[in-house]
Amino acid sequence: MTRVSMTKARQDFTDIANRVMFGAERICIEKNNKPAVAVVPVSDIELLEALEDKIDLEEALKSLKEPGTIRLKDLKKKLGI
Repeated sequence: MTRVSMTKARQDFTDIANRVMFGAERICIEKNNKPAVAVVPVSDIELLEALEDKIDLEEALKSLKEPGTIRLKDLKKKLGI
């Protein structure tokens, strides 16, 4: 993955966007020499979201197979909310 500083990314944003859109390149933007954000193709995000949806569905289906019920108060406590 290509790494560029925040300053360089600000100066060369159009070039970075084109490299990502047309070259499917992934670019990590660093702040103070540490990874801060990434610019990635939309197809990568769509794949990530599809994987998250698949995991959520598998967990929901697994939960449906569990016997019994749980009170909302207990569920919130279990989830830490």
